[in-house]
Amino acid sequence: MPKGMGKVVAQNKKANHDFSIEETYEAGIVLQGTEIKSIRNGRANLKDSYARVEGGEVFLHNMHVSPYEQGNRYNHEPLRTRKLLLHKREIVKLIGATKEEGYALVPLKMYLKNGYAKVLIGLGKGKKKYDKREDLKKKEAKRDIERAFRDRQKDY
Repeated sequence: MPKGMGKVVAQNKKANHDFSIEETYEAGIVLQGTEIKSIRNGRANLKDSYARVEGGEVFLHNMHVSPYEQGNRYNHEPLRTRKLLLHKREIVKLIGATKEEGYALVPLKMYLKNGYAKVLIGLGKGKKKYDKREDLKKKEAKRDIERAFRDRQKDY
């Protein structure tokens, strides 16, 4: 199955608006007992989350996974820091890339692939306000062109 494919559980829609994504990496994620059950129920949120390389390992911060309803005392902390599983050569690449000015590791989406929870993280460069406006203008123009083309097709 290609990278980024599977049953999507959570998506960070603001990531493509705030960052221009240059590279993506598929990472496994270390979870506690009841977290995977909540994730399978679609109770995860990537909003405001970010990844960081610390001590040769990659960690995901601020990802919210709601407590499992039947988890009672075995439940997990919703906003805990979770370790991402990547190959050593990928981590070395990320260390070099994140040291550059303006680059960040942004989780794009979380999905289930072959029974395992995976996170698609992107190496992104932060967009300035004028870049965001330019992207919105391009998107609007493309939408107008498609709408005009569709209307013209209806006439025939």
